[in-house]
Amino acid sequence: LGILLSNVAAFAGPLRELHDGIDASLHGGDYAWSAFVYVAIRDKAWTLFALLFGMGFASMLGRAPSAGHGFAAIYLRRSVGLLAIGLIHAWLIWAGDILVTYALCAFALLALRGWAPERWVVLGGALYASGIGFMLLIAASLSLPGVAVGDAAHLVAAQAERAAEVAAYASGDYAAATAQRWSFFFDATVGGWVVMLPLTLGLFLIGAGIARSGALADAVGWRTHWRAAIGWGGALGVALTAASVALDPSPAMAVFTARSVLAQALHVASGLPLALAATGAVALMLARGVRWPLRFAPAGRMALSHYLAQSLIATWALYGYGLGQWGRWSYSALMLAALVLFAAQMAFSAWWLRRFRFGPVEWLWRAFTYGRWPPLRVEPAQR
Repeated sequence: LGILLSNVAAFAGPLRELHDGIDASLHGGDYAWSAFVYVAIRDKAWTLFALLFGMGFASMLGRAPSAGHGFAAIYLRRSVGLLAIGLIHAWLIWAGDILVTYALCAFALLALRGWAPERWVVLGGALYASGIGFMLLIAASLSLPGVAVGDAAHLVAAQAERAAEVAAYASGDYAAATAQRWSFFFDATVGGWVVMLPLTLGLFLIGAGIARSGALADAVGWRTHWRAAIGWGGALGVALTAASVALDPSPAMAVFTARSVLAQALHVASGLPLALAATGAVALMLARGVRWPLRFAPAGRMALSHYLAQSLIATWALYGYGLGQWGRWSYSALMLAALVLFAAQMAFSAWWLRRFRFGPVEWLWRAFTYGRWPPLRVEPAQR
C-alpha cells in the first residue's frame, strides 16, 4: 500500500519529479495529500520493503538445510528470475521499477550468506551510511564557492526532458512510451545506482541480520530492543523528516542546490529509523495476540503480483496507449483510486489464496527458481 501511494504521482506525472517533494502548485485537499505522501510515506515505504526483502533472504537461508537442497544454486536462480521480471517491468511496463536494483543487490547478498548476523548488520549499516554520506558530500560540495549548482542551460535541458517524458506517456503510442522507458532506465535508473545500490544492499543486510538474530521469531524476548527501536527510531525519524521539510519542502531534482540535496538526504535517512520502529510495533502487537495486522498477510504473500498489477493497471488507465487519462485526474482522485485498488487487491488476495498456494507471478517465479512446476491449487482438505 505504501509503495502504491508513493508511486501514484509518478504514474500520473513525470518520473523525474518523483522525489521533488510536496507539490507547491497544488491547493486544498490535493496539497494535503501531496504533503501526507511525502512526509509519511515517501522513502519510508520502500525502506521497509527492502528490510523485508532481507528478512525473507534470512528466512530462506534458515530453512534450506531442512528443505534438503543447496541454497546457493536455488537463490541464484531466484535472483536471476527477479532480474528478468524487473527488466520486463522497467522496459515494457513502467520505468519506475525497483526490482532490477533489488535483484542486483540480491546477488551480493548471496555472496555474503556465510557471514554472521552481527557482521551483516554492521556492513549493512556502513553501506547505508555511505549512501547517505555520498548525498551529504554532494550537498557540501554544492555549497562551496565556484561549484556550479545549475544554470539556465541546465534548467532548459531539464524542461526538455520533462516535455519528452510527458509527450511519450500522455499522448504517445506504446512504441514511443517504451522508447522513453528505455531512455529513463539507462539515464536515470542506472545513473542513480551510485546511491541506490549501497542503500538497498545495506537495508537488505540489516533486515537479514534482524531476522537471523531471532528478534522477529521471539519478539517478546527482544521486547526491550524493539521498544527502544520504536521510541528512539520514531523520534529520530520524525526529527529527520521535520528537518528535511523545514529546510526545503519541495526539493527539485531538475537543478540541484546544496539546500535541496541536503533536504533529500535527510528525508532518505529518516526512512530507516521509522521502518525499524514500524517493524518493532507490528512484531510486538503480533506477539501480544493482536490480529488485525494479519488481514494484510494475504496481500503480503502476493506482493510481487500486486506490485506488477499496480503498474499494469495504472499505465493502462493513464497512458496514451491505454485509456489516456494522463493529466485528467486530481491528486485526491488518484489517491482515492489507489486506496480502492489496494482494497480490491486485498480482497482478491484472500479469495485467491483460499484456492491457490501462491500468487500467479510468485508461482511462475518459484517454478523458474526450482526448475519444475510447483503444485498451485490448494487441496480441499487444506482449505
